Amino acid sequence: MSKVQLPVHKNETVTGTVLDLTYQGNGVVKVDHYPIFVPNTLPGEEVTVKVTKVTKNFAWGKLISIEKKSPDRIDDPNWAYLQTGIAPLGNLTYPAQLKFKQRQIQKLLEKAHLNLEVAETLGMDQPFGYRNKAQVPVRMVKGQPTTGFYKRGSHDLVPIEDFYIQDPAIDQTVLVVRDLLRKYQVPAYDEETHRGVIRTVMVRRGYYSHQVMVVLVTNGEHFPHVAEITREISERVPGIKSIVQNVNDKRTNVILGTKNHLLWGEPTIHDNLLGIDFTISPLSFYQVNPQQTERLYQTAIENAGLDGSQTVIDAYCGIGTISLAVAKHAKHVYGVEIVPAAIADAKQNAANNGIENATFVVGKAEEQFAKWQAEGLKPDVVIVDPPRKGLDAQLIEATGKMAPQKVIYVSCNPATLVRDLQRFAEQGYHVTKPIQPVDQFPQTTHVESVTVLERTEK
Repeated sequence: MSKVQLPVHKNETVTGTVLDLTYQGNGVVKVDHYPIFVPNTLPGEEVTVKVTKVTKNFAWGKLISIEKKSPDRIDDPNWAYLQTGIAPLGNLTYPAQLKFKQRQIQKLLEKAHLNLEVAETLGMDQPFGYRNKAQVPVRMVKGQPTTGFYKRGSHDLVPIEDFYIQDPAIDQTVLVVRDLLRKYQVPAYDEETHRGVIRTVMVRRGYYSHQVMVVLVTNGEHFPHVAEITREISERVPGIKSIVQNVNDKRTNVILGTKNHLLWGEPTIHDNLLGIDFTISPLSFYQVNPQQTERLYQTAIENAGLDGSQTVIDAYCGIGTISLAVAKHAKHVYGVEIVPAAIADAKQNAANNGIENATFVVGKAEEQFAKWQAEGLKPDVVIVDPPRKGLDAQLIEATGKMAPQKVIYVSCNPATLVRDLQRFAEQGYHVTKPIQPVDQFPQTTHVESVTVLERTEK
């Protein structure tokens, strides 16, 4: 069999016009319909590119020069942010980022032959410094512990002090910890040898409360100079409420281990979301952009059209963020989540806020839905906020059988959203309003959205 003749070869230089951006934020240049993905290029730009890798269906290229620049280009982006994936859209003006996210959903709908409208993306007034949580790797660079971020697709650390999308107070806290690790010569973890002490510095800071938690992830129980380091962090970090050692002695890319030792202060911090007080532990899942999370959930709750008489099910309820906000407007809320610790947090958060009309259950959402359906539970509204893989077909089927009037779909992945909308249509549910994108992660390619489905037949 003869080898397929590709239109480009490795190390070849080609010129062309960037036609589009992929969902990862790379520009697309085509040679005879064959795509070349080129980082740091934008639609409409005429570019010269060196081909770096060739496969049967596509190639990768490196930008050599821009002959015609996009009006949406930011001239001097911080290369470290683009290189590490901290801000892969850092070269694109913010209004253009919002359009890119709206278009991302629109294109997937068109591809699936779904004729649905997508509203303009709800953006932020200040699309930087928004993250309330940082997980920063520590590695030895030039003989000393250094904090930073990995280059995209690698484990090569790029030293970074200002992370741009993180709360600046968190960046300052990371530097305090890094300088103490240097002062006391605590060796950083080495992935190759599985030696060294400190693996990761995690910092959480309440957006409203300004309470700070520092979690020091160590490669085993041994932590030299832990008393001195703890004391100095407690003295030097404004708003510090909790310092925890998390032990992770496994050869893994998973950041946190399961064992925590409280070194100083409280085991948790608090923050507010939609007027509800949440308790946050080192292992709690809590949305990283509270301002936009409030807009996202407010949009979901408003579209549910609650007046206090409805029964609501919240699938993938986590620590109860949506459920507890909904409980104020509903007769009763049922939440399900597979992570036992999250359900324990949800119950605690309900108790702390005096919310008595919420029931939380540990289980796989699709299995619990089938159980509820068999028990004859009749929800008026179902809210789903699934992980990136979207909804299980069994859950959509069980929802169809329970026949709520409305389904509110909070999505973090447009591709699985589009697939699931087609499955809901088979159960008699159709989209009744423009899909509303919300920019939870400015400067990145991620897009969240709220879709309203109503039962129209069956």
